[in-house]
Amino acid sequence: MARTAPSGGPSPGSSVLRLLRTAYDRVRSAPAAVLRHYRAHHQAPTFALTHTPHPYARALGLLAVTLLGAWLGLLIVGSVQIPVGPVDTTMALRPSLSGGTKINVSPLGALDLQSHHAPIRLDVDVDQLDPARAQELVDHPERFSGLQAEVTRDVERGTADLALRSCVAVVSGATALGLAVYRRPRRALAAGGLALALLAASGGVAYATWNPKSVLEPRFSGLLSSAPSVVGSARSIVSEFDVYQKELARLVTNVTKLYDATSTLPAYQPDPSTVRVLHVSDIHLNPAAWQIIRSLVEQYDIDVIVDTGDTMDHGSAAENTFLDPIGKLGAPYVWVRGNHDSMKTQKYLAQSKKLKNVKVVDQGTSVRAGGLRIVGIGDPQFTPDRSVAPSGDRTERAAGRRLADSLRTLSRARTPADIALAHNPVAASETDGLVPLVLAGHVHHRDNRVLPKGTRLMVEGSTGGGGLRAVEGATPEQVQASVLYLDRDSRRLQAWDEITLGGLGLSKAQVSRHLPADNRPGATPSSTPSRTSPSPSP
Repeated sequence: MARTAPSGGPSPGSSVLRLLRTAYDRVRSAPAAVLRHYRAHHQAPTFALTHTPHPYARALGLLAVTLLGAWLGLLIVGSVQIPVGPVDTTMALRPSLSGGTKINVSPLGALDLQSHHAPIRLDVDVDQLDPARAQELVDHPERFSGLQAEVTRDVERGTADLALRSCVAVVSGATALGLAVYRRPRRALAAGGLALALLAASGGVAYATWNPKSVLEPRFSGLLSSAPSVVGSARSIVSEFDVYQKELARLVTNVTKLYDATSTLPAYQPDPSTVRVLHVSDIHLNPAAWQIIRSLVEQYDIDVIVDTGDTMDHGSAAENTFLDPIGKLGAPYVWVRGNHDSMKTQKYLAQSKKLKNVKVVDQGTSVRAGGLRIVGIGDPQFTPDRSVAPSGDRTERAAGRRLADSLRTLSRARTPADIALAHNPVAASETDGLVPLVLAGHVHHRDNRVLPKGTRLMVEGSTGGGGLRAVEGATPEQVQASVLYLDRDSRRLQAWDEITLGGLGLSKAQVSRHLPADNRPGATPSSTPSRTSPSPSP
């Protein structure tokens, strides 16, 4: 009889089966367990709707917000109103790439001073003349003696108030805009702090580059360009303009006088110790040039007009009548031939009975005009149009050497020239070291520099605005002329005014006053070639 397992105990077969099932379940669940273990120790990447900005981009964004907010702050609350002497003014700081100071004298125009180089500009608006304070000056003329000191104190007080208000303005503007953009107080405060730091840095640069003598070379615009007496004569500039605050006070004082003269602007008061030379060039048949020249002769009390050529366009005999107004300009007219002027033109100027005030210089001949000895040589080339090929700089240098030989001859004869003339600057440069001043034209833009041996070369722009060529470019050429001030005794250049008028169809005027480096206050004598001692031949 077969044996059976005791009842109630597991059979060996079922135990083996359970072990196999357990092992199978573990093997099947192993991948899931490994995955759970990996996920528990490695966080899955999350994806945001916006990416975190690059640090440089965040910095540039903060800088942009700061600059915009600071500019808005200066524009809205950054100005101060303060009385300066008898006038009410508004002072403000404005962003600028070139810096400087701008004095707006409405409605007469403006004065621009290169007082400093920093990314901020000082704007001074002369709002109005206070009738009560002006009447006090009229009733008590003795107060004029202390007016400059009073104006100086007013300017100092206004500058201090402006500095404080500007700090508040840039911080407030940058902080407010930063709060509106970022909506985080920390970022907004950072923008305000950065604005204050930038303003302080700009102030430091302005202080480091401050030029107290910038008023010696103001640039006028508007009606003020017709009143050069605002800054005095060429000689008085050197003796009277000392420090910037006093000069600003003097300008405000003179502006008061301009307001007082309601009918006409004050006339220019000539200095008897100064010879005035009007330099014109490249008129190119523009009839409007004669009226401009006549006006400048009257206003500046010109002693002699110098024309460095290209008065004509084609040099034909039919054009000669264009020259007739020269006889009525009211001053001697010294002329040198340009490459658009023919020998027919030169002969007409030299022989016409209508033009008795004209003196032609050519081939190194010299003339006396306005108390000056002037020598010149005509342009060796005649190129009225593109059909004539120019022979180039080599010919111009040869003409310049002939002019230099004439200067040496005059110097050996103890009759040295004060001014040399040539139409082309290439020819004019050959006179370096033989004459104090040489004038030229031809290039239709100004160029003013001291040559290596000490001769000053002054190239004038087009007094005719390029003539018919004015309409060839995108913008019309400017009308340019200069007034040169020479000492009557030494014949040395003391100062010059550059007059610039808007070209065809434009209405603007600017006058810029300039002084040679050796004529500024405190300057040492220069090595400008002497007019009394002969120069040795090379």
